[in-house]
Amino acid sequence: MARLTSYRNGEMIDPPITRFVFSDTRLAWIWLIVRLYMSYTWITSGWGKFTNPAWMNTGDALKNYWGNALKTDPRPVITFDWYRVFIQFLVDAQAYTWFAKIVVAGELLIGIALLLGVFTGIAALFGGFMNWNFMMAGTTSVNPVFFTLSILLILAWKTAGYWGVDRFLLPALGAPWKPGFIARPPERATGSALAE
Repeated sequence: MARLTSYRNGEMIDPPITRFVFSDTRLAWIWLIVRLYMSYTWITSGWGKFTNPAWMNTGDALKNYWGNALKTDPRPVITFDWYRVFIQFLVDAQAYTWFAKIVVAGELLIGIALLLGVFTGIAALFGGFMNWNFMMAGTTSVNPVFFTLSILLILAWKTAGYWGVDRFLLPALGAPWKPGFIARPPERATGSALAE
């Protein structure tokens, strides 16, 4: 019987197609297109909110958004009760006055990070989390597509920023399981070097 999964030293090895799609720099141009598209959407959305006093000064835009999400007639906009309780708590605490600014900053920072290709996987993670929250609050719109694109960028984190800052930043910093040349501890002197 043929084995469907390969193992090396106890580690599961990705299938060749997965390695090619998500780790091969020859496909980095595809992730560049996805990254720039997502960057454009986040920056334009964030900039529109940044220039809107209802987002930046009063937070009324977010208050209205949450108010619409809390509607239950003829049916609840928010499907999950625990999420509705969470949003109701934020409305009651008047968190929209400061939370609106966090939404704006988040959208702009995610967009800029994706544009520059810096920490692309982390930026996509936060972008996907924002899309998930928009969907949980009942706003479908383009959010399922953006959430899916964010997941793909997260999976392609090694090459999604190849045409960007990550091309130089990731080898320098490395990963928690393999430090890069900046994070690597300095070489210890040998005994003969100490004796001189």
